[in-house]
Amino acid sequence: MAEIKKYVYSFGDGKAEGDADMRNTLGGKGANLCEMNRLGLPVPPGFVIATEVCVHFYQNEWTYPFNLREQVQSAMKHVEIITNKIFGDSQNPLLVSVRSGARTSMPGMMDTILNLGLNDTTVQGLAAMTGDERFAWDSYRRFIHMYSDVVLGLKTGDLDPFEEILEKVKTTNGRKTDFELTASELKQVVSEFKDLVKRKSGKSFPESPEEQLWGAVGAVFRSWMNDRAKEYRRMYQIPEEWGTAVNVMAMVYGNMADRSGTGVAFTRNPASGENALYGEYLMNAQGEDVVAGVRTPHPIAHLKDEMPENFAELERIAAILENHYKDMQDVEFTIEQGKLWMLQTRSGKRTGRAALRIAIEQVTEGLINEKDAIRRLDPDTLNQLLQPTFDESNKDQAVADGRRLTAGLPAGPGAAAGKIALSTEAVEAYVAQGHTAILTRLETSPDDIRGMKSAVGILTARGGMTSHAALIARQMGKVCVVGCEEIEVDYSAKQIRIGSITLSEGDEISIDGFTGEVLQGLINTKPSSVIRKYLHGEDVQGSKSLELYDHIMQWADRFRDLRVYTNADLPEQCEQAIAFGAEGVGLCRTEHMFFGEDRIQVVRSMILAPDAKKRREPLAKLLAMQRDDFAGIFRAMDGKAVTIRCIDPPLHEFLPHDAAEIEGIVIELGLTTTAVQHQIDEYKEFNPMLGMRGCRLGIMFPEIIEMQIQAMMEAACIVQKEGKQVVLHVMIPLVSHVYELNHQKAIVDEVAERVFKNEGCSEVEYLVGTMIEIPRACITADAVAKTAEFFSFGTNDLTQTTYGLSRDDSGKFLPHYINNGIYPANPFASIDEHGVGQLMQMAVERGRSTRPGLEIGICGEQGGDPHSIYFCHKLKLDYVSCSPFRVPVARLAAAKAALDSQ
Repeated sequence: MAEIKKYVYSFGDGKAEGDADMRNTLGGKGANLCEMNRLGLPVPPGFVIATEVCVHFYQNEWTYPFNLREQVQSAMKHVEIITNKIFGDSQNPLLVSVRSGARTSMPGMMDTILNLGLNDTTVQGLAAMTGDERFAWDSYRRFIHMYSDVVLGLKTGDLDPFEEILEKVKTTNGRKTDFELTASELKQVVSEFKDLVKRKSGKSFPESPEEQLWGAVGAVFRSWMNDRAKEYRRMYQIPEEWGTAVNVMAMVYGNMADRSGTGVAFTRNPASGENALYGEYLMNAQGEDVVAGVRTPHPIAHLKDEMPENFAELERIAAILENHYKDMQDVEFTIEQGKLWMLQTRSGKRTGRAALRIAIEQVTEGLINEKDAIRRLDPDTLNQLLQPTFDESNKDQAVADGRRLTAGLPAGPGAAAGKIALSTEAVEAYVAQGHTAILTRLETSPDDIRGMKSAVGILTARGGMTSHAALIARQMGKVCVVGCEEIEVDYSAKQIRIGSITLSEGDEISIDGFTGEVLQGLINTKPSSVIRKYLHGEDVQGSKSLELYDHIMQWADRFRDLRVYTNADLPEQCEQAIAFGAEGVGLCRTEHMFFGEDRIQVVRSMILAPDAKKRREPLAKLLAMQRDDFAGIFRAMDGKAVTIRCIDPPLHEFLPHDAAEIEGIVIELGLTTTAVQHQIDEYKEFNPMLGMRGCRLGIMFPEIIEMQIQAMMEAACIVQKEGKQVVLHVMIPLVSHVYELNHQKAIVDEVAERVFKNEGCSEVEYLVGTMIEIPRACITADAVAKTAEFFSFGTNDLTQTTYGLSRDDSGKFLPHYINNGIYPANPFASIDEHGVGQLMQMAVERGRSTRPGLEIGICGEQGGDPHSIYFCHKLKLDYVSCSPFRVPVARLAAAKAALDSQ
């Protein structure tokens, strides 16, 4: 007889069938619940339905695998034995929570149901068992509300008919808060809730605990594919095929009057990184009250005065968990009549500054080593240290002018200003119009994920430092202020009110994520301390952010193997990149120098000249311009490698399009309008990105590349005579056949020899290589490498030509592809390892088989993408090249890639 596959894993009473290493099977939450049991911490008993069931659920038309129900029944019996309660019993009912739990934390994206198992009979048993009728009916109304939303889908958008009933009953009875409602008033709420369910769904609210349980399990699995979960997975590149686990756990109650409560705590401050227990709690409440931000909770420090024994135990457990996991932990807890229970632990989301501080201080404390610290950091968090802050003088003036509206809790550091947007749709509309927007809500919910992503800042009237808004803002690196209780949000009128001031959607506000202040109008910003020191050369004193940045960058440079170059077309861009730690220029786009106001007319004259003779005069003008450009870059780089790409775009991109521009060319060249228009028409192509561009231009118009090479070599001689070293890499673009490269290299060498002789300078060190951006070049890389002295992957074009799609035109359908799972991610954002990546690997292996030690890098936009940098390290490339402001991110990503591969 075949062995029955295990899908359900139990935990409780200090024992567990799983542990922290089983995240792939149990999800992060389930694995950590099992681990806390093994550590002997107070965790309510329960069980985990494995992620594999979720995968089966979607692959088999929302059905469950054989024997799952029997395994769940057996696990529930185990919980009953430990708790001495019975699921569905009228006298001694066991209630459970049902929660999601993917292997990677997705806070708030999927669904949770609390108090499951209540019905008209068991609520009476719960009241009798606890001696607290009010508590029993409060739990019942919470359950109906949550189940109707999550399982029955009766809430739509911002309209919550259950909240409307609750508010009506409170108003009628003169109650300000939920916990002031009496048992009889809560019974009225329950009755009206059930009537609403019947009206909305056409069915009575389910009374069977068994039916409730499987309804909740199915809802959690279905939530894996809800819009907000899919959006979150796209944002953080979480594979859809992972699925979620379902965690079923015996209820413990934070809403059992004054000696009960619930909270969320971090073992360190997630905003600043300070080493102190940090969090919030509410008495007489359940967990969703804290996380959802419906009530503004109290700082965790107040618990020390209110319930000192529980606070001391929480501190003790926090220390155990941080020492065990070697990382800052985010825990959820409930106190039931003076007894502390741990409901969850996970690595806490934190701001970029906090992440750096925690990593450095944990190394100092001996908890982790420097390599662990680098492995843990997300390279993109460095962007937060580069973000601007408000200019203090402008902010002070705004306060003096009476523009300070209110203040809340500073949940996400930084400075943000934009239009008030009361919905995701409003945020996206303003951003589409070119404006910045502040998502402004009573409290955010997981459905706001798209708006939070697009907004520059987030502002809520409710919630605390552990609310959904605060948690997601820290993860996204967004400026965030929460818990501004003076703000009244009127969604129907599209207005917010703060005292006597009324602002409408579209009005402008500024929020300070360091102080929590909200100000009317736009406040000017100033660069961060990192930018001020490294780009502006200021003497910045006492900046913690700068200190953290310098510390981490020193570690990163020690551990990385990949060199980090920059994509730069101007001397000032080179200086910026060097300040950020760039070790060379991996891509200088010569054509970008042609678009200056004083140059474009000369370029057009060169292109539209009827023959090579007429082309010589504008080329001579361009020679002087390009020589000066290159000399400036060589001076800035002072001995660091400079890779200059010869002209690449199709010539039509430079041509005039309106009558006035054409008339200027007519006068310049002394031709007729008809002749010039004929020339313009000659350059038009049906598919210009695959037409006359790159090395094809150099072959068809050799005088153009001759001018560029002459400019490069003369500039190199000038700078070398000034006493500076020049290392020049000449890059020929869009090569598909080695013969193309042979043709162009011959021109480079011939012009270089002539210039060196004419200038009387010692030979400049230069190499001739090619951009690898055509699949054929990858396939024939062994032949190409016979001529090429270096390779540089142009992954923008390599992706286009591999996929057969245009980056410029694919925006019409690419989002649909990604949203519907046809493509797992945008192939232009991160390297497609299975397609483009395989071609890159082929080029590396074949190129180095011909020329051992061949230098190979990447200079496409993906050169600054951490995911792509990891892949480049795996391919054993020599360098990555990215924009100046991505250089710090690339340095850290390269170090992380090197350490992760050990």
